Amino acid sequence: MNSGIKKILVIGGGFAGMTAAVQLSRQGFEVDLVEIDAGWRSYGAGISLHGSTLRVIKQLGLIDQFMQEGFATDGLEMRGPNDAVLVSIPTPRVAGPDIPGGGAILRPALAKILSQAVRNSATHIRLGLTFTDISQDEEGATVTFSDGSVSRYDLVIGADGLYSTVRTKVFPDAPKPRFIGQSVWRAILPRPEGIDTITMWMGPKLKVGVNRVTEDTVYLFLTEDRATNDFVPPETFVETLRGLLERFPSPTIRKIASELSSEHHIVYRPLEQMLLPRPWHRNRIALIGDAVHATSPHLAAGACIGIEDAMVLAEELAKGIDLQGALTAFEERRWDRCRMVVENSGRLADIEIHGGSREEHASIMQQSMRSLAGAI
Repeated sequence: MNSGIKKILVIGGGFAGMTAAVQLSRQGFEVDLVEIDAGWRSYGAGISLHGSTLRVIKQLGLIDQFMQEGFATDGLEMRGPNDAVLVSIPTPRVAGPDIPGGGAILRPALAKILSQAVRNSATHIRLGLTFTDISQDEEGATVTFSDGSVSRYDLVIGADGLYSTVRTKVFPDAPKPRFIGQSVWRAILPRPEGIDTITMWMGPKLKVGVNRVTEDTVYLFLTEDRATNDFVPPETFVETLRGLLERFPSPTIRKIASELSSEHHIVYRPLEQMLLPRPWHRNRIALIGDAVHATSPHLAAGACIGIEDAMVLAEELAKGIDLQGALTAFEERRWDRCRMVVENSGRLADIEIHGGSREEHASIMQQSMRSLAGAI
């Protein structure tokens, strides 16, 4: 057990927060998790996961559940707008020889797997609750909650996402999330014929991709350039997304467009980024996940690096060094990797928006995949 660190609060029940709660409680820490949503719901369509994320899921002992609920494949294929293959990118089997190099799953399905793991752990879960104040002294942190209760902790972990209230409390001058000039459309569809692994079509000003989330179902994503972050009425989703898909001459994409309907769980979201410079902690409060490195989905690695954060922080806290040493070591292990994901994702967006080099785009994808396959 880490010297002096016994009781930990995790604020936020998303993927990073749930992973932190599971692993820390397994290591013998007393863990409280608070989540503002009383229903502990997960919104969205599908989510693509690198082999590095599957490696962490395996470390959590949840890979069998993932394989039952989601789908894993090898390789990434990038095509032109008319189906011509531009490049095939290998995805190393970093989670083990029997686990493919990447996968995808419905967001609610992954949330269910992780939330059940939290419930099965010794974590004390409090839903429909958040904090109203945190004060620190040499001995710990005092947290006041929205129900009026007060508790003391040795460490508080802010895992409360892009618009983190913990970040605002601890780093009031932190950079704000920035709209990058693109938005993403997502949907869940029957698997198109001939699509066996993650496949992307690069068109002028648009990129569309599909990734299998089950044997017979795919997760569709389409990035669209938008100069301003304007509201898009939900009643226009089907018509708007169909029109974007119809810009591609690919028979596969055109067939998807012709069959698109409101039953396909269409989701629209403007894309924002934020990278908090180090430090990511102040005394007894530390931040992980989107609270410090929110990225666009161009490398499909946002959830990946947040889940990794949780595991690395748990490892460092369990080593028995002092708290400040553990938090510093955590940041040193995470900074370059997370910065790479945010910056490379941003560069891919720039290339797509400004019609840059497809060769550079493919090269960044390949280099990033190799980096993500490395040890954490």
